[in-house]
Amino acid sequence: MAKLSVNINKIATLRNSRGGDNPNVLQVAIDCQQFGAEGITVHPRPDERHIRYSDVRDIKKIITTEFNIEGNPLEDKFVALVMEMKPTQVTLVPDAPGQLTSNHGWDTIKEKKYLQDIIGVFKAAGIRVSIFVDPITQMVAAAAETGTDRIELYTEDYARNYPYNKHDAIAPYIKAASVALTHNLGINAGHDLDRHNLAFFKQSIPNLLEVSIGHALIADALYYGLENTIQLYRRALK
Repeated sequence: MAKLSVNINKIATLRNSRGGDNPNVLQVAIDCQQFGAEGITVHPRPDERHIRYSDVRDIKKIITTEFNIEGNPLEDKFVALVMEMKPTQVTLVPDAPGQLTSNHGWDTIKEKKYLQDIIGVFKAAGIRVSIFVDPITQMVAAAAETGTDRIELYTEDYARNYPYNKHDAIAPYIKAASVALTHNLGINAGHDLDRHNLAFFKQSIPNLLEVSIGHALIADALYYGLENTIQLYRRALK
Protein backbone atom coordinates (compact mmCIF):
# COMPACT_ATOMS: atom_id res chain seq x y z
CA MET A 1 0.00 0.00 0.00
CA ALA A 2 1.27 3.48 -0.84
CA LYS A 3 2.07 5.59 2.19
CA LEU A 4 0.09 8.72 3.06
CA SER A 5 2.20 11.71 4.06
CA VAL A 6 0.08 14.59 5.35
CA ASN A 7 1.26 18.05 4.36
CA ILE A 8 0.45 20.34 7.29
CA ASN A 9 1.29 23.67 5.64
CA LYS A 10 -2.37 24.71 5.66
CA ILE A 11 -2.52 24.30 9.42
CA ALA A 12 0.35 26.76 9.70
CA THR A 13 -1.40 29.14 7.29
CA LEU A 14 -4.47 29.17 9.54
CA ARG A 15 -2.36 29.72 12.64
CA ASN A 16 -0.39 32.56 11.07
CA SER A 17 -3.56 34.35 9.93
CA ARG A 18 -4.31 35.30 13.53
CA GLY A 19 -0.94 35.04 15.24
CA GLY A 20 -0.52 33.05 18.40
CA ASP A 21 -0.46 29.27 18.34
CA ASN A 22 -3.97 28.15 17.45
CA PRO A 23 -4.16 25.68 15.81
CA ASN A 24 -1.00 24.22 17.22
CA VAL A 25 1.10 22.88 14.33
CA LEU A 26 3.11 20.54 16.51
CA GLN A 27 0.01 18.97 18.04
CA VAL A 28 -1.54 18.46 14.61
CA ALA A 29 1.61 16.65 13.46
CA ILE A 30 1.41 14.41 16.54
CA ASP A 31 -2.29 13.76 15.94
CA CYS A 32 -1.85 12.99 12.24
CA GLN A 33 0.63 10.27 13.15
CA GLN A 34 -1.63 8.86 15.85
CA PHE A 35 -4.56 8.87 13.42
CA GLY A 36 -2.69 6.73 10.91
CA ALA A 37 -0.63 8.99 8.66
CA GLU A 38 2.59 7.28 7.67
CA GLY A 39 4.45 10.52 7.15
CA ILE A 40 4.44 14.26 7.76
CA THR A 41 5.33 16.69 4.97
CA VAL A 42 6.30 20.33 5.37
CA HIS A 43 7.29 22.87 2.74
CA PRO A 44 9.02 25.82 4.40
CA ARG A 45 9.40 28.79 2.08
CA PRO A 46 11.91 31.62 2.46
CA ASP A 47 9.27 34.07 3.71
CA GLU A 48 7.93 31.51 6.23
CA ARG A 49 4.40 32.48 5.29
CA HIS A 50 3.08 29.16 6.55
CA ILE A 51 5.49 26.57 7.96
CA ARG A 52 8.29 28.29 9.86
CA TYR A 53 11.79 26.96 10.17
CA SER A 54 11.20 26.72 13.90
CA ASP A 55 8.18 24.46 13.19
CA VAL A 56 10.41 22.09 11.25
CA ARG A 57 12.82 21.85 14.16
CA ASP A 58 9.97 21.22 16.61
CA ILE A 59 8.38 18.54 14.42
CA LYS A 60 11.71 16.74 14.09
CA LYS A 61 11.68 16.21 17.86
CA ILE A 62 8.35 14.36 17.85
CA ILE A 63 8.34 12.60 14.49
CA THR A 64 7.69 8.86 14.70
CA THR A 65 6.89 8.30 11.03
CA GLU A 66 8.61 9.46 7.85
CA PHE A 67 9.56 13.13 7.73
CA ASN A 68 9.48 14.73 4.28
CA ILE A 69 10.81 18.28 3.82
CA GLU A 70 10.01 19.95 0.49
CA GLY A 71 11.64 23.02 -0.97
CA ASN A 72 13.88 24.64 -3.53
CA PRO A 73 17.55 23.79 -2.93
CA LEU A 74 18.61 27.04 -4.61
CA GLU A 75 17.88 28.59 -1.22
CA ASP A 76 20.97 28.14 0.95
CA LYS A 77 18.81 28.48 4.06
CA PHE A 78 16.71 25.53 2.93
CA VAL A 79 19.72 23.33 2.24
CA ALA A 80 21.17 24.16 5.67
CA LEU A 81 17.87 23.27 7.35
CA VAL A 82 17.66 19.90 5.59
CA MET A 83 21.24 19.06 6.48
CA GLU A 84 20.55 19.99 10.10
CA MET A 85 17.28 18.03 10.35
CA LYS A 86 18.28 15.01 8.25
CA PRO A 87 14.69 14.01 7.42
CA THR A 88 13.74 10.66 5.95
CA GLN A 89 13.28 12.36 2.60
CA VAL A 90 13.88 15.70 0.95
CA THR A 91 11.68 16.55 -2.01
CA LEU A 92 13.23 19.11 -4.34
CA VAL A 93 10.82 21.48 -6.09
CA PRO A 94 11.70 24.30 -8.51
CA ASP A 95 9.58 26.97 -6.81
CA ALA A 96 10.38 30.61 -7.39
CA PRO A 97 10.52 32.93 -4.34
CA GLY A 98 7.03 34.10 -3.43
CA GLN A 99 5.33 31.47 -5.59
CA LEU A 100 1.83 30.67 -4.31
CA THR A 101 2.18 26.92 -4.75
CA SER A 102 4.20 24.44 -6.77
CA ASN A 103 3.09 24.47 -10.41
CA HIS A 104 5.68 22.59 -12.45
CA GLY A 105 8.41 20.01 -12.24
CA TRP A 106 12.13 20.23 -12.89
CA ASP A 107 13.58 20.40 -16.36
CA THR A 108 15.76 17.41 -15.60
CA ILE A 109 17.56 17.72 -18.94
CA LYS A 110 18.55 21.36 -18.63
CA GLU A 111 19.18 21.19 -14.88
CA LYS A 112 20.83 17.74 -14.80
CA LYS A 113 24.28 18.86 -13.64
CA TYR A 114 22.89 21.09 -10.89
CA LEU A 115 20.57 18.34 -9.68
CA GLN A 116 23.38 15.78 -9.70
CA ASP A 117 25.46 18.03 -7.47
CA ILE A 118 22.80 18.92 -4.92
CA ILE A 119 21.33 15.43 -4.80
CA GLY A 120 24.82 14.13 -4.09
CA VAL A 121 25.06 16.44 -1.08
CA PHE A 122 21.85 15.11 0.46
CA LYS A 123 22.51 11.46 -0.32
CA ALA A 124 25.96 11.69 1.22
CA ALA A 125 24.18 12.72 4.43
CA GLY A 126 21.95 9.63 4.28
CA ILE A 127 18.82 11.48 3.15
CA ARG A 128 16.52 9.92 0.56
CA VAL A 129 15.92 12.31 -2.33
CA SER A 130 12.83 12.79 -4.48
CA ILE A 131 12.49 15.39 -7.23
CA PHE A 132 9.32 16.98 -8.54
CA VAL A 133 8.70 16.14 -12.23
CA ASP A 134 5.93 16.56 -14.76
CA PRO A 135 4.54 13.37 -16.35
CA ILE A 136 6.79 13.69 -19.40
CA THR A 137 8.68 10.55 -20.27
CA GLN A 138 11.83 12.40 -21.35
CA MET A 139 11.97 14.26 -18.04
CA VAL A 140 11.50 11.05 -16.08
CA ALA A 141 14.24 9.29 -18.03
CA ALA A 142 16.60 12.21 -17.47
CA ALA A 143 15.72 12.23 -13.77
CA ALA A 144 17.32 8.81 -13.52
CA GLU A 145 20.63 10.39 -14.53
CA THR A 146 20.56 12.86 -11.63
CA GLY A 147 21.07 10.23 -8.95
CA THR A 148 17.71 10.79 -7.30
CA ASP A 149 16.09 7.91 -5.44
CA ARG A 150 12.55 8.83 -6.39
CA ILE A 151 10.47 11.18 -8.47
CA GLU A 152 7.30 12.90 -7.33
CA LEU A 153 4.83 13.10 -10.17
CA TYR A 154 3.14 16.51 -10.28
CA THR A 155 -0.55 15.62 -10.43
CA GLU A 156 -2.36 18.92 -11.00
CA ASP A 157 -3.15 18.07 -14.64
CA TYR A 158 -4.53 14.70 -13.60
CA ALA A 159 -6.74 16.26 -10.92
CA ARG A 160 -8.00 18.98 -13.25
CA ASN A 161 -8.95 16.58 -16.05
CA TYR A 162 -10.15 13.65 -13.92
CA PRO A 163 -13.81 14.80 -13.72
CA TYR A 164 -14.08 14.91 -17.52
CA ASN A 165 -12.22 11.79 -18.64
CA LYS A 166 -10.26 9.95 -15.99
CA HIS A 167 -8.68 7.56 -18.49
CA ASP A 168 -7.27 10.39 -20.59
CA ALA A 169 -6.21 12.17 -17.42
CA ILE A 170 -4.19 9.23 -16.12
CA ALA A 171 -2.62 8.17 -19.43
CA PRO A 172 0.55 10.32 -19.29
CA TYR A 173 1.13 9.28 -15.69
CA ILE A 174 0.98 5.60 -16.57
CA LYS A 175 3.61 6.19 -19.27
CA ALA A 176 5.77 8.22 -16.89
CA ALA A 177 5.51 5.56 -14.19
CA SER A 178 6.50 2.88 -16.68
CA VAL A 179 9.66 4.80 -17.58
CA ALA A 180 10.44 5.36 -13.91
CA LEU A 181 10.11 1.64 -13.22
CA THR A 182 12.45 0.86 -16.12
CA HIS A 183 15.06 3.13 -14.54
CA ASN A 184 14.55 1.79 -11.00
CA LEU A 185 13.14 5.08 -9.73
CA GLY A 186 10.70 5.07 -6.85
CA ILE A 187 7.44 6.91 -7.51
CA ASN A 188 5.74 9.45 -5.26
CA ALA A 189 2.91 11.76 -6.28
CA GLY A 190 1.29 14.94 -5.11
CA HIS A 191 -0.65 18.12 -5.85
CA ASP A 192 -4.46 18.35 -5.92
CA LEU A 193 -4.99 14.67 -5.17
CA ASP A 194 -8.19 14.29 -3.14
CA ARG A 195 -10.64 11.69 -1.87
CA HIS A 196 -12.43 11.64 -5.24
CA ASN A 197 -9.49 11.04 -7.57
CA LEU A 198 -6.96 9.29 -5.33
CA ALA A 199 -8.21 5.70 -5.54
CA PHE A 200 -8.19 5.65 -9.35
CA PHE A 201 -4.70 7.12 -9.42
CA LYS A 202 -3.42 4.44 -7.06
CA GLN A 203 -5.14 1.66 -9.02
CA SER A 204 -3.59 2.94 -12.24
CA ILE A 205 -0.06 3.37 -10.79
CA PRO A 206 0.43 0.11 -8.88
CA ASN A 207 4.09 0.85 -8.06
CA LEU A 208 3.20 4.11 -6.28
CA LEU A 209 5.13 4.39 -3.01
CA GLU A 210 3.87 7.60 -1.40
CA VAL A 211 1.47 10.48 -1.82
CA SER A 212 1.83 13.84 -0.15
CA ILE A 213 -1.54 15.52 0.38
CA GLY A 214 -2.29 18.73 2.21
CA HIS A 215 -4.89 21.20 0.94
CA ALA A 216 -7.66 18.75 0.05
CA LEU A 217 -7.15 16.62 3.13
CA ILE A 218 -7.24 19.58 5.52
CA ALA A 219 -10.31 20.97 3.73
CA ASP A 220 -12.08 17.61 4.09
CA ALA A 221 -11.14 17.51 7.76
CA LEU A 222 -13.31 20.59 8.33
CA TYR A 223 -16.34 18.42 7.54
CA TYR A 224 -15.30 14.91 8.49
CA GLY A 225 -12.76 15.47 11.26
CA LEU A 226 -9.04 14.92 10.98
CA GLU A 227 -8.94 11.31 12.18
CA ASN A 228 -11.78 10.16 9.94
CA THR A 229 -10.36 12.03 6.95
CA ILE A 230 -6.95 10.42 7.29
CA GLN A 231 -8.63 7.02 7.37
CA LEU A 232 -10.66 7.88 4.27
CA TYR A 233 -7.49 8.73 2.38
CA ARG A 234 -5.68 5.64 3.62
CA ARG A 235 -8.54 3.44 2.44
CA ALA A 236 -8.34 5.08 -0.98
CA LEU A 237 -4.69 3.99 -1.17
CA LYS A 238 -5.39 0.31 -0.49
